[in-house]
Amino acid sequence: MDVLKKYRIFVDGSSGTTGLRIADRLAARPEFELLTIAEADRKDPAARAAVINQSDLTFLCLPDAAAKEIIPLVRQDVRILDTSTAHRTASGWLYGMPELDNTRKALKTATRVAVPGCHASGFIAPVAPLVRRGLIAPDAALCCFSLTGYSGGGKSMIAQYEAERTDEELYAPRPYGLTLHHKHLPEMMAVCGLHTAPVFCPVVADYYAGMETVVQLQRTQLNGDAKDLASVLADYYAGSPVITVHPFDPDNMPGFLPSNALAGKDSMEIFVTASPDGGQIQLISRFDNLGKGSSGAAVQCMNLMLGLDETEGLAL
Repeated sequence: MDVLKKYRIFVDGSSGTTGLRIADRLAARPEFELLTIAEADRKDPAARAAVINQSDLTFLCLPDAAAKEIIPLVRQDVRILDTSTAHRTASGWLYGMPELDNTRKALKTATRVAVPGCHASGFIAPVAPLVRRGLIAPDAALCCFSLTGYSGGGKSMIAQYEAERTDEELYAPRPYGLTLHHKHLPEMMAVCGLHTAPVFCPVVADYYAGMETVVQLQRTQLNGDAKDLASVLADYYAGSPVITVHPFDPDNMPGFLPSNALAGKDSMEIFVTASPDGGQIQLISRFDNLGKGSSGAAVQCMNLMLGLDETEGLAL
């Protein structure tokens, strides 16, 4: 009788939204032994590092400063998945979007992996392949907005939206990051190979989970039309178990694309739409900010790093 191999996993910061969801996913899988730390030691870097160094793989679900603080104390051979912004453009770290070029292969031996940001995932998934295939120039001036459910704001925002409300503003969509200096911009530029930061407007709305990211383009910016873009994206993601690219079909586009349609899922859909004359084009990605936008993406990376089936534990 075969004995199931147990991987020792630590979720550092398991009380936050992302950490809790990752811990819940792993608790349901018999191949994992979840390591724990005493409550009194949760803010002690040395105590945390001691647990991390006992693990086969650790998720960092921490503020940026705490994620940066712990890394020098961790052995290089311990596999780390950082869900914070801290290392997404850092030297020596692999950007954890398996679908991009050779990333899936690289994850099998990587020990330092940065999990993509939620809004960034929605931008990078359609844009990076088109830059890499020459349909969007690296110096293109891009415009993007991204709609998210309030769970993306973490515990405090969830509590704000789900408490008895006295603030009427919470019932309306609310653009934020109005200084155009959002924390996801560096990874959006770096991973896509862009020379100019996109004009990016995130929007939070009165629903729990789900995200829709829209990149708006002028045909004059592109080396191809909407059909070409959809074809290149479909070829790029052919065979992906997570990302689906819908064919460009202007005669059968739905009237609406609800941004919460994939809530509770770990998959992503990409749509290409265009004006009747083809002069204006939109790239739309739809997914769950808590799924492919955070914990689902982290679990997908973990599976590949440990040599497990890529989709194990994912809801697709």
